[in-house]
Amino acid sequence: MHQIKIFKGVENNLNSLEKDINQWLFTSKVRVVNMFGNIAPQSAPPLEGVQSLGKSFAPSDVMLVVLYEEPI
Repeated sequence: MHQIKIFKGVENNLNSLEKDINQWLFTSKVRVVNMFGNIAPQSAPPLEGVQSLGKSFAPSDVMLVVLYEEPI
């Protein structure tokens, strides 16, 4: 049976998000059926000292959905 796992983060911390996803994939031993994601820009002013890709906007939210099957 297919199941989903949702990961979320922000664009200025993608390394941590990647690490979390890769760690989960490694430890869970699931069979990935599909992965898809989205990045949603924020309209709020950037936090002081925080860098984003555009530098004039707040860091965007990032979401990744993993569709998977449990190991047999």
